[in-house]
Amino acid sequence: MSPILVRPVREQLEHDRVIRILQVKLKRRNDVTANIGEDQSTPVKIGLMQIFPDLVLTSTDRGHKLLGTVEVETSESVNHLEARAQWAHLGRARAPFHLYVPAGSLDIARRLAAENQVNVSEIWTYHTIGDQTRFTLAHRSAPEAKRIAAGRLAAEPKAERAEAPRPAARAASAHPAAPPARPEKKRTAVPPKKRSAAPVRRPARGAPGARNSSARKRVASAKSAPTQKRK
Repeated sequence: MSPILVRPVREQLEHDRVIRILQVKLKRRNDVTANIGEDQSTPVKIGLMQIFPDLVLTSTDRGHKLLGTVEVETSESVNHLEARAQWAHLGRARAPFHLYVPAGSLDIARRLAAENQVNVSEIWTYHTIGDQTRFTLAHRSAPEAKRIAAGRLAAEPKAERAEAPRPAARAASAHPAAPPARPEKKRTAVPPKKRSAAPVRRPARGAPGARNSSARKRVASAKSAPTQKRK
């Protein structure tokens, strides 16, 4: 039993209400038993001690293997006495230890866990707005993160794992390789062709052009010849 035997009535009601909310929330995957008030029915044996955490998580099979413990605190119960008498022992259990504290007590809870060397798997904060209570994960240890990742991997179907492409394959499929470039053919320089002078075409004999040219010659020779004086 917690060393905080007497809480203010308002805090005790809030404490029990948060436990019931978590019991319903965590029942989706595990068997959850609550130790509320005088109903202390499910102890957890740690060494030679028996401790009654607020919530005890066990497996759904016949073995009822211990899967985790949950302790819900209020602003009054986040202190050195609670950390030494409850948290330290629950942190030594084989199952993960989850601690829930009010949002305003997060820094104090972290300091107390560090000073008392409490092996806490997760620290959650909660706050109430109207009729709704919201939970926020504030801390998760490295072994707990690995355990959750391994559980998710084991829960995936083998077919989905085989079909899931690797990072390198995804990159290759997203950017397909371009076809290999063809080797360029060497082009030999072709020397420019020399232009041959076009042959002068003379009009054939008997053609109209030839007659005109002969007549022009005769006229030109007649003009150039000296005129003879008449006797």
